[in-house]
Amino acid sequence: MGGRTGWQPRHLLAENGAGELLGAAPCYAKTHSRGEYVFDHSWAEAFERAGGDYYPKLQVAVPFTPVTGPRLLARAGSQGDAVRCALADALVEITTASGLSSAHVTFLTKEEWETLGERSFLCRTDQQFHWENADYTSFDDFLAALASRKRKTIRRERKEALSAGIDVRWLTGSDLTESIWDAFFAFYMETGSRKWGRPYLTRDFFSVVGEKMRDRILLVMARRAGRWIAGAINFIGADTLYGRNWGAIEHHPFLHFELCYYQAIDYAIASRLKRVEAGAQGEHKLARGYLPHTTYSAHFVANPALRRAIAEYLARERVYVQAAAEELAAAAPFRKDLVEQD
Repeated sequence: MGGRTGWQPRHLLAENGAGELLGAAPCYAKTHSRGEYVFDHSWAEAFERAGGDYYPKLQVAVPFTPVTGPRLLARAGSQGDAVRCALADALVEITTASGLSSAHVTFLTKEEWETLGERSFLCRTDQQFHWENADYTSFDDFLAALASRKRKTIRRERKEALSAGIDVRWLTGSDLTESIWDAFFAFYMETGSRKWGRPYLTRDFFSVVGEKMRDRILLVMARRAGRWIAGAINFIGADTLYGRNWGAIEHHPFLHFELCYYQAIDYAIASRLKRVEAGAQGEHKLARGYLPHTTYSAHFVANPALRRAIAEYLARERVYVQAAAEELAAAAPFRKDLVEQD
């Protein structure tokens, strides 16, 4: 990171008087709001219209990774709560002393969110859609848990996705050759250019991550007429499959759903993983068996007027997110008799 990316590492360390490391927070000074998946562009625009400078800001996050996890890290046995509170207070002090507009801690745990909410941070919620493995033995076993109409729709989508003579392969480990990464990078660039305007990851990134994490990567690749035409990259956790980027150089109905959602479910069942997290946003995932899951972020805003405006907005937004989650959960595609039994 760094250079022209707009992510300048400014990691925060907590040490005791003897210089022993007790805790840390992954921090970046940022000159934009890309690669975060918690959107504050409207805050930036409003502040700048009023004559303020929203950037640079301080971001506590794992870049390009909308996955919940600890952000205020404490060494085991080091009075973790006290260390996390010290890190939180330091974020406020650094933001104010450095003349930064704000500090943002994204995709943190609920416990950290509550701690920061007690220490000058504004609390925000959002939602993702996760698939949960109820000890399914096969994709058909999963389909049997769905309402009949949803089951038929998914079967039709999967059939149509491959109807043009497309076959799908799972590639991991030694399968991840440089020629495979060449093909996937072409997909990433084509789709990323249309979707984001300027794709962020370089070709070298995929070579490096393929070398360092090859046994933790699953590429779901589609081939037609002897050439690769589309693919989705996933990272394999201890009990979760994390879906990330996808791309295609040919466009076929439902191929995106097949590679990103259905094949991920297939792999999770075969590998006995507990869940699939298919990235940020996407209410269309609900009909494919992915249920709403709350995510958390916390925000310290230095300017009092901007802080008041954002606080009022977030109070309304939290109510909306909760109501939307309840409404979406009620519209889940699972059979009602199974839901009632649970």
